[in-house]
Amino acid sequence: MADKHIATPIIQEIDYNNTDLQRLKDPLLLTYPTVYVIHDDSSQQFTLYVGETTDIKRRTIEHMDIDPNTRDDWHQLAQSTNVKMIVIGHEHFNKSMTLDIENQLMLYLSGTKAVKRLNNRRTNPQGLYYPIEERNQIFSKIWRKLHLLHRDIFPVERVIRNSALFKASPFHELTEEQKDARQLIFERITQTLQNQQTGQLILVEGDAGSGKTVLLSTLFYEMVSTLNQQGQALQEGDSPLSAALLINHDEQLKVYQDIMAKLGITNKNDNQVDKPTRFINNHTVTEPVDVVLVDEAHLMWTQGKQSYRGKNQLYDLLNRARIVIAVFDRHQVLTTTGYWEDNLRLSLEDKAAKAGNLIHLKQQLRIQASETVTQWLDTFVHQHRVTALPTDSKYDLRVFKSPADLYHAISERAADEDHGLSRMLATFDWPYKDEGDNHGELWQVKIGNWSMPWNLQLNAANPTEKRRNRTLAWAEQKQTINEIGSTFTIQGFDLNYAGVIIGPSIKYRNGKVIFDPSASENKRAKNRRTMADGSKQVVADELLENELNVLLTRGVHGLYIFAVDPELQQALMKAQQQEFREKMVAENSDQYD
Repeated sequence: MADKHIATPIIQEIDYNNTDLQRLKDPLLLTYPTVYVIHDDSSQQFTLYVGETTDIKRRTIEHMDIDPNTRDDWHQLAQSTNVKMIVIGHEHFNKSMTLDIENQLMLYLSGTKAVKRLNNRRTNPQGLYYPIEERNQIFSKIWRKLHLLHRDIFPVERVIRNSALFKASPFHELTEEQKDARQLIFERITQTLQNQQTGQLILVEGDAGSGKTVLLSTLFYEMVSTLNQQGQALQEGDSPLSAALLINHDEQLKVYQDIMAKLGITNKNDNQVDKPTRFINNHTVTEPVDVVLVDEAHLMWTQGKQSYRGKNQLYDLLNRARIVIAVFDRHQVLTTTGYWEDNLRLSLEDKAAKAGNLIHLKQQLRIQASETVTQWLDTFVHQHRVTALPTDSKYDLRVFKSPADLYHAISERAADEDHGLSRMLATFDWPYKDEGDNHGELWQVKIGNWSMPWNLQLNAANPTEKRRNRTLAWAEQKQTINEIGSTFTIQGFDLNYAGVIIGPSIKYRNGKVIFDPSASENKRAKNRRTMADGSKQVVADELLENELNVLLTRGVHGLYIFAVDPELQQALMKAQQQEFREKMVAENSDQYD
């Protein structure tokens, strides 16, 4: 349906008190279902409550007179002197539509950096209803009017959608595949708790961009927030469900901690959202928690390291939890400390499969491209062959002649308001040390006369900028357009356009892509791995392949490539030219008959 046929929503803002409540006169607000946002503007960081109702006056009076006596969030609102309420109406609002709009507002506001606290105790994505086909256009009209009303609380949509908080929000509408997985997981949790079992494992597997993070975020939010507040829906007794969300990735951990704190279900002083080592050190096998969810489980350690003195973090978690839900992708294992031998990994998968606990997510939700593009990436990374670059009207796959040309193209994308989240990435083939000094210079990616700093350096010496950026993922920080990201900053995140420099550790010889560990600076991948039989082996080829896989699967709308190895660069350029010739032949086939 064309946008011009969708009526303009009615939006009215009033002071949050009984007197101003009487100012609501529009019939759409008084007789139709409405959505409302109550916001406390006591500081620059806002506290919001989002809700929907069929009777805005009655519901508001309940919030004012009853809820402050039973809920802390409403008690705080009642004590504030600077609270306003925005009431939203539309001629096509019905109960299903308002529940969907409420959920969409929670999704967007969870990605708004100015919102410190967001109160709502349910997720409400609806199924089919009339007129669901109008929902997205109605929501966009609502959001644009809200943006004109309060730009800080309601930024433009593209800014929200580029936010790492938005992308990890538990308010995304799940695909049917994700819904089936969620249903199975809740059934297994219920069975495990009822039978007082310990050490049960659910393994969720899927390639990069298959929706694993959104599924895990939704599960955790519903367990800790919604289900606990519905009277211990998953277990009998008085104690609430105990759950923890763990990840061995600093950038993604920060995102999870921020979003769950914003939603009011955790705080930054507890260990509900934490790293596996800290969780293991703070819990015993005699007092297991109910549920542990592990995102990026392929980053967990399978041998001792630093403060972790165990042999396998996943096994230690299984000893400290009744049930563990682990998200795993073997093509994203990056270090020898997290390496899984095939027989051990396959036995783990087999154990989960026999219990009906092995879930595969197959739908590609990140890369907005045709199957020919994803097949090209798979052939290049995992089959080690360079084939003709496919054409795709929705996905921009290109090879550039130089790193300077690549950077120029990514900079143009980053300057475009619609594609601002575009960054440079590279394989770890140039020296970089987190704490090491480089003789007063920045650690650089250097190719001939061209160079650019590695990630996390440009604002390190500026305390003001560092504080300002402390809640932002690496790619969201403005200065990082002039840095190059590695797998250790970009894994688990996505970009609109990714510019990837394939360094000298990846070469092309005799018609095959090969991996050269001697040209890599990634010691975590090059170190020898102690195997189960006590032997020490080099597994760098496999880990460097996974590093390439992570980097090439970050771009939602496009991937730009430059290869340092002359033969690989030549093969890629030829593949691009071959694709161009094939396209011209297809378009002008009558000339060749």
